Amino acid sequence: MSSTAIAVPAAVRVADLVKVYGAGEAAVQALDGISVGFESGRFTAIMGPSGSGKSTLMHCAAGLDTVTSGTVVLGDTTLTGLSDKALTRLRRDRVGFVFQSFNLLPTLTAAQNIRLPLELAGRRPDREWFDHVVGVLGLADRLDHLPAELSGGQQQRVACARALLPRPDVIFADEPTGNLDSRSGAGVLEFLRRCVRELGQTVVMVTHDPNAAAYADRVVLLADGRLVDDLTSPTADRVLDALSNADRGRSDKLRGLRKLGG
Repeated sequence: MSSTAIAVPAAVRVADLVKVYGAGEAAVQALDGISVGFESGRFTAIMGPSGSGKSTLMHCAAGLDTVTSGTVVLGDTTLTGLSDKALTRLRRDRVGFVFQSFNLLPTLTAAQNIRLPLELAGRRPDREWFDHVVGVLGLADRLDHLPAELSGGQQQRVACARALLPRPDVIFADEPTGNLDSRSGAGVLEFLRRCVRELGQTVVMVTHDPNAAAYADRVVLLADGRLVDDLTSPTADRVLDALSNADRGRSDKLRGLRKLGG
């Protein structure tokens, strides 16, 4: 495994992160002491086999889920220990989210969906920034359309614009191309790439797709709740090789456990 040392500053850092679901014999350890940072102004993908803990890591880093032990720091703010009210405010003001399902309100236009979170928070969108984000995402001629009048790729771009508008410290994207065809998915990934390159945004994306991960600056790979590899300048082939190695290591571990069990 290559070094996981990263350059500072990190937009988000987690240290000795443990997450256990359930209790007693039914307890499942989703994260097993992970320490990793996600650099500001970079695009990082989180990957791993099914059940590796990648979505749990993202949810804990984003303040969507509590941790069993360890710390999560967003910028200079420690999330662990914050009240529910403080966490809600932090997620609203400093974190953007893009999910597999677009989560657009069907009765609102694209422009209204983009502005909605800020308006609910009682904040007025910066018009110049709104126009710039919409321009980067190629939505200027779609702002008056309802979601049903947009393609899947366009709807996901609206969701990206909505996440970008408050100028968050970091955008977390959970399988953002999962409901899209390959062409639309590639378009959304390229827009996320442009958001990092042209807008200085920090993006952390969970994906199972090596081709999607190849758009990132860096891939961190999980297996059995632990960090097992860390790739910079990834290609789809390198990611596939790393995933295969993780799967082999997992299979060897299971075989060893079976032998110990007789």
